[in-house]
Amino acid sequence: MQHLRSSIRRSLVLALGLGAGLTVATQGAYAQEWPTRPVRIVVGGPAGGTADALARIVAEGLTQSLGKPIIVENKPGAAGAIAVNDLIKSSHDGYTLLLIQGGIVTETPQAYKVNFNPFKDLKPLAQVSRQGLVLVANNNVPAKNLKELIGYIKTQKGGVDYASYAVGMRAHTAGVQFSRLAGVEMKHIGYKGSPQGLQDVLGGHVPLMFDAPATSLQLIKAGKLRAYAVNYPTRITALPDVPTFTELGFPALNEVGWMGLWSTPDLSPAIQAKVRDLTLQYLNQPKQRQRIEVMGMEAGLPLTSEELTKDLHAAYDRQGELLRSIQYKPE
Repeated sequence: MQHLRSSIRRSLVLALGLGAGLTVATQGAYAQEWPTRPVRIVVGGPAGGTADALARIVAEGLTQSLGKPIIVENKPGAAGAIAVNDLIKSSHDGYTLLLIQGGIVTETPQAYKVNFNPFKDLKPLAQVSRQGLVLVANNNVPAKNLKELIGYIKTQKGGVDYASYAVGMRAHTAGVQFSRLAGVEMKHIGYKGSPQGLQDVLGGHVPLMFDAPATSLQLIKAGKLRAYAVNYPTRITALPDVPTFTELGFPALNEVGWMGLWSTPDLSPAIQAKVRDLTLQYLNQPKQRQRIEVMGMEAGLPLTSEELTKDLHAAYDRQGELLRSIQYKPE
């Protein structure tokens, strides 16, 4: 009887091992066949926006590598939730991918009420671009550098207003950090997107704004906005004369935001690896890196999904701590 039980156990172990091997083999074979039809990249932003431009670079590279059309579909709105839900509701077979900022995990669920679980419903496959925020002012502000700006704000009764592209997001909390570290009073005014905020800054209604360089770059270069500092680890290629906050004595103001290519976690690991590898190979080409840099960003790093997820958890915790410190409640 004991011998019979041992034989059964060995048979079960062998069967399970064979089953696992067949699963891996099946996934590998499916990845080799994939794709057999066009693939969609859903973009959490409008046509002509930064995310759209990056998605089209990625789509161009994957089309060349895979030999199948990669179609970019813009699904703006609801702070990215519309695009996320499109991915979640699709068949999880690699024919729908998502391109959106990492803030969809670290910021949006803490700033707004969403109907998805950021860490369970989404998985980052590849980091496409990296960027910081730049503190800009209209030309009515007399300060020529950050030190003068801090002095100027201190002379203003009640402080000054600053704009951001969205309430509860990184550009909002960057102002909270800066005002605390610099010992100045600043009141936040949130907008629904950078264009609206920049319009009021240019019009003199709001003096300052924390913005993504991708949207304010041309205004800075045209002399319509003055840039004081970027909260990025290094100076960015598109604005080489603009110092970092770290250089100016504020090392805590150092937060990297990034755009990424995402799938659902249950997508075949073999397809995940294929998408990641092909995307990073294309983005690593000097020409593609330059295309990203002229938009005010830096090309993404070749980080693994696990490394990106670890980064997201850390950023989520930092953002949550800042929002809790101002008693912010999701809208």
